[in-house]
Amino acid sequence: MTVTRWFSEGTLKDSPRAALVIAHPGHELRIHGWLAAARPLVFILTDGSGHTGRSRLAATSAILASCGARPGSIYGRMTDAELYRVLLDGRTEVFTGLAEELAGALHQESVALVAGDAAEGFNPGHDVTRLLLNAAVAQLRAAGGPPIDNREFPLHGAPAVRAAREGDAGIRLQLDAAALARKLAAARSYPGLGPEVESALARFGAGAFATECLWEVRYGLAIGDLIAHPPAYEAYGEERVAAGIYREVLRYRSHVAPLAVELRAWATAAISGVSGVAGVSGVAGTAGTVR
Repeated sequence: MTVTRWFSEGTLKDSPRAALVIAHPGHELRIHGWLAAARPLVFILTDGSGHTGRSRLAATSAILASCGARPGSIYGRMTDAELYRVLLDGRTEVFTGLAEELAGALHQESVALVAGDAAEGFNPGHDVTRLLLNAAVAQLRAAGGPPIDNREFPLHGAPAVRAAREGDAGIRLQLDAAALARKLAAARSYPGLGPEVESALARFGAGAFATECLWEVRYGLAIGDLIAHPPAYEAYGEERVAAGIYREVLRYRSHVAPLAVELRAWATAAISGVSGVAGVSGVAGTAGTVR
């Protein structure tokens, strides 16, 4: 079942306290209407600098301010280069620390609905962010706290289309002409994303972005069956290595799948009381810093 809500101005009257968890600055553009309606607390894993070394956080901060949203405690915590290095080195403690901090922040802010990047096998950062979010939500649910609704939206795929998955209940936000115009203007004026924006518009058409869907997430930390193998980012990595830009290819089975196993172990330990959760245990979280 899909619930359709129309959006023109202001906030959604029945919108719960919300959060947005994304890998890179700019992802908020995909759900710009919901961002303005729900005004979520926003967590961003990296600064979006990619291979250019230029952070995109300032551009996203301006968008959040214009929509009435605000940054969370994890906000450009690392560069993309640092993210890939930590993944390649197998430093899973960085990610369990981030999951702990995120769980604590969601708990402290009484978040009832959290949306984030979908696992699509397109970019490892997107999939890792989904794993972090799912681990945090799993811990909070098992700890017996208030219910939290976990949602995802596509970044590479079509805005309103989702491959068949368990529990395809969706929240569909339909933007009017004015809201769509604001969304497209924000996307086209976002520094450094011009080619990506125009490519998406060419693939799907501007009208497709008038529909924003937040799909229910039930798959937890088992994302292997949701993506193609090998995932698209491995082929891209191989091209970059051949060109002398990267030194090593980041692979799902060698780097991402083991992280999912560690995050599941963390969530289980936290549920059993072996590991305290920042915020839930009353201790402020500072984990996840790259050194």
